[in-house]
Amino acid sequence: MMIRATIEDHWEALREIRLASLLDAPTAFGVSHASALEFSEGDWRSRAANRGKAEFFLAFADGAAVGIVANVLSDASELNLIAMWVRPGYRGTDAASGLVDAVKNSAVLRGHQRVVLDVSPENARAASFYRKQGFSFLPEWEPLATHPHITVQKMEWRATAPS
Repeated sequence: MMIRATIEDHWEALREIRLASLLDAPTAFGVSHASALEFSEGDWRSRAANRGKAEFFLAFADGAAVGIVANVLSDASELNLIAMWVRPGYRGTDAASGLVDAVKNSAVLRGHQRVVLDVSPENARAASFYRKQGFSFLPEWEPLATHPHITVQKMEWRATAPS
């Protein structure tokens, strides 16, 4: 398993896996499959080159993208882990933990001591996974922007001070 920050040349892999994630879990993300289909090649190239707000990472196995994650700085200057998804056949492998580690490492390298994410507490598998990755629930809930009937809860990870 190889985890890599995306570069512009990864735009097709990024597009393919992001669209697959939106089809597989349409209520888990803040963007819809239909809206992502409208992105141009230039939009995908820009995303892959990390020229926008988000920094994307892909997990590759046998040369194919099998997982995706991104981080983005919110308007409140919080570094958010977003767009986390792994192909069903690779769930339970080190793909997911490698992707989360990439976001954590990037956060620390960029001077952030905290990473936050939103998850539906009803998504027990995801919530359990994030707890195993060192995230803890905060008493903060909000409706998912694209699906306001779904309430998500904020989780955080804090970097430990070097000893």
